This record gives sequence, structure tokens and C-alpha cells, in this order.
Amino acid sequence: MEKKLAFLGPRGTFTEEAARILSLGQKLSIVPYPSIIEVLEAVSKKEVAYGVVPMENSIEGTVNSTLDWLIHEVELPILAELALPITQNLLVAKREHPLPLSAITRVLSHPQAIAQSHNFLRENLPEAAIETVNSTALAAKMVSEHPEEPWAAVGTRLNVEIYPLAFAREQIQDYSNNYTRFVLVGQDSLDLPVSRKEKTTILVTLPEDFPGALYQVLAAFAWRKVNLSRIESRPTKKALGNYYFVIDIDQKMDDVLLPGAFAEIEAIGCQVRQLGTYPFYMHQTNS
Repeated sequence: MEKKLAFLGPRGTFTEEAARILSLGQKLSIVPYPSIIEVLEAVSKKEVAYGVVPMENSIEGTVNSTLDWLIHEVELPILAELALPITQNLLVAKREHPLPLSAITRVLSHPQAIAQSHNFLRENLPEAAIETVNSTALAAKMVSEHPEEPWAAVGTRLNVEIYPLAFAREQIQDYSNNYTRFVLVGQDSLDLPVSRKEKTTILVTLPEDFPGALYQVLAAFAWRKVNLSRIESRPTKKALGNYYFVIDIDQKMDDVLLPGAFAEIEAIGCQVRQLGTYPFYMHQTNS
């Protein structure tokens, strides 16, 4: 029986693009879910085998709902990570005569897509009304369903495959280095392609009343020459000023270095929880 992979929907989102890439060569059917929480809950309850959700955008920062749910609500290991270039496009309904930019009266999209294309929209569509909706895919769907209206959507290239839409302008994002990190989670292992880079993510809880505890944590990795690519604090939700620290380590779990570092950290009263050790993929696109 074919296993299912859930992704943050609806159809046509960047998360679907990530899900398609991560499921290449796997016997998986991909299924949209309406929210990040519902994706993670579906995997946790074994309604589906795997899930793909966004973790961080290079412009907008961490997707808090993903990180918080993985920390507080579910026990799901990270199996893989994909960095996907985010290219925003201005999409209009297909029509006999192309719709000029000057004729567009309304632009719909997700708030992040609008923010990532702010300069283009301000310079090229200063008179158009900007309306935010729940996803770029929903915006594309709404525009496709009203072909008589001079509307446009900001969204993915994938939407042109799904809906009767055309490009009014391609690659309108303000920054060319706009990437989103997506994570694949699941309770069962997958036979994934070999990657040039491996990562391990841990959650560290510092002891109370231990001055310099975070310094000691970092020192345990520094003297072992283990590189850390991300350190982020998240509230423990137990008391004001209490935080977990999420740390990305640029190597996979081994038998010596990382266990030694974890033991040193735990010796000063810290708690260490592994969120996953997994391959990291950087996707390249010509779009």
C-alpha cells in the first residue's frame, strides 16, 4: 500500500514544490492539509507516514508554529531538510489579449509573498489594491476563477500548471537570495539520496541559576571544532524569561564527538533532546 506524505496546502504552494522534490524516487502520494499544525498532527497520529512543513525563510525568519509544535506537541524526528529558492511571480488569468500591468486593479497573495515583492508592487502597480489571503495558492485560484476581472496573484510557477493562469511578470521578488528551509518529518525512516551535507538539530534546556550556562554549552562544541549553523531561543511556556535553545550542528550524529559534547552539557545540568540527524539538500532552479 502506497504511503502518504502530507504538506501544507492547498495545491500550488511552495511547500508542495518541496514535497514533490523530497518525495522523488519514493513510493509516496502527496496530500494537502490546511495548516502546519494539521500536517504535524496527521503524521503524529499516523494518518499519514510523513509530512513536509516550512521551518525558516531567509528573509522573514523562523516559522514559529512549526518549531513550537515540534518542541511542545509532537515527537517527530526530522528526516531531511531542503533549502528551496523562493521565486515570486505575478500571475493573471489566461485571456485572448495579455493584461497590461497598468490595467491590474487588485493583487492578491499571502502576506509573506506580498512583503517579499513589496518593491516591485510599489513601483509597477502603485494604484492596485493589495489584498492578503491565506496562501499564494488560494490567491492564484481566486484569480483563475474570475478571468473577467483585472486581478493578479503573486505566487509560484507551480500555479500555472494547476490553474488557467499566465505570467504577467516572472521573478518579482525583491531579493535573489530568498530561500525557505523545509523539513521532512516522520516516524519511519526513508531511503533518501546521499547528501554532501548532514545536520543534527538539538533542543537544549539550561539549568536554572547557573550563570554562564549558555557559554558552557557553546564551549563544549567550540573546543571540539564542531560548527553550529543556527542557535535560536524559544519560550519554554513555563515562565517569563525561560527559554529552550534550538541548535543546528553541521554534522550527523556520530559515536564520539557529539555524544561527548552532549555529555559535557548534561554534566552542568542541561537537558539535551535530539530533534533529528538528517541529510541537507540545496535545490537549484533556473526559474
